[in-house]
Amino acid sequence: MSDIAARFADIVGNANLLTGDAIPEDYSHDEELTHEPQQPAYVAKPQSAEEVAELLKVATDYKVPVTARGSGSGLSGGARPRKDGLLISFERMNRVLEVDTTNQVAVVQPGVTLTELDHATLDAGLSYMVHPGELSSSVGGNVGTNAGGMRAVKYGVARHNVLGLQAVLPTGEIIRTGGKIAKVSTGYDLTQLIVGSEGTLALATEVIVKLHPRLAHSATVLAPFADFDQVMAAVPKVLAAGLVPYILEYIDNMTMAALIHTQNLELGIPDQIRDSCQAYLVVALENRTASRLEEDVETTGELLAELGAVDAYVLEGGSARKLIEAREKAFWTLKAIGADDLIDTVVPRAAMPKFIAAARGLASAAGGAAAGCGHAGDGNVHLAIICKDPDKKKQLMTDIFALAMELGGAISGEHGLGRAKTPYFVELEDPAKVALMRRIKQSFDPAGILNPDVVFAAPD
Repeated sequence: MSDIAARFADIVGNANLLTGDAIPEDYSHDEELTHEPQQPAYVAKPQSAEEVAELLKVATDYKVPVTARGSGSGLSGGARPRKDGLLISFERMNRVLEVDTTNQVAVVQPGVTLTELDHATLDAGLSYMVHPGELSSSVGGNVGTNAGGMRAVKYGVARHNVLGLQAVLPTGEIIRTGGKIAKVSTGYDLTQLIVGSEGTLALATEVIVKLHPRLAHSATVLAPFADFDQVMAAVPKVLAAGLVPYILEYIDNMTMAALIHTQNLELGIPDQIRDSCQAYLVVALENRTASRLEEDVETTGELLAELGAVDAYVLEGGSARKLIEAREKAFWTLKAIGADDLIDTVVPRAAMPKFIAAARGLASAAGGAAAGCGHAGDGNVHLAIICKDPDKKKQLMTDIFALAMELGGAISGEHGLGRAKTPYFVELEDPAKVALMRRIKQSFDPAGILNPDVVFAAPD
């Protein structure tokens, strides 16, 4: 065993340090589509913040690059390790430490999955409402990427639901930021700086998340539209009506057809309507009482009809759940139909029709296609890019990202840059902003060991 491996093993124990052929293939990648798996030199499984701190001290001493891993469900390559690097897996730091019903928060370790947190808060009638498409994802991964999901239109993204952190700096210092408090005006907000930093500044070892009451009654309205622009025009009208949907999604006809086929959905939509519509709007509503929910559903159906929907189908119980689950699995469906890359750009809501039409036109001109769905309520567009020529695909992606930024948006709305999108960010972003971010990175991580290929450096 090398000196470095021996020091890592002294910290976590021989059983919790893997090297060489003992490292399973699963640790070599996340779910990003474009990069080959990369086996790390070491995998360490710490059980405490103190062990994480000691691991980072050694990594800093030896200039070993460090990648953090939760569930490995990321879509941008942020958990893909360096071949000479240390992968810190938080699988053993997976405890829900506290469910505080008075302050409506939970204190959890980063390896806790969303499913585990949901079970832990069920009896209290509370829930953590950040629900990206994969519920096996970890809370630490949510923090790293500022994850969002379909419920963000009502409950916000991770940034709005993470109140405090315990985090370890690459120097081995352990800090606490924020707390069980709703606001703070004392110095820099380090919590929000670390959220969304993709493991490049510090590693979260404890997270305080906001909880919300679970509402007993819910229903989903599915509205097909013959014209895609009508879907986009309907979104602000639905939000302005005071209905407060907790899910407001669009799904284009190609993606819906794939979901229906692969997930065996029975939605009760006649074939002639399915064949003629260009896109669907999904409006999910919830309330404390059945009568108020019924009123909101009726109002929603009437409003969508006025806005040009061909019809409005009220899905309750199993049908609604299956549709939402199918939408959450859209990535796997798009992967199965041959997507070559994924885009999760975000633009101002009013710019969505222009952006989507232009992105489709760019894809068609490149000899490919762009199809998908997205969070219509907050402007987050998820597109599967089908373009087999690597050079054409790279230029297409560059053009689509440039278009999003020109319209006032950003390259990633919730997946993060990772190794997959960092080259586009470095090329397209304001150099002054990138330089400022580099100085922040240098302050946190002077040795440059934390996820060095993410945000600033192009992938190897």
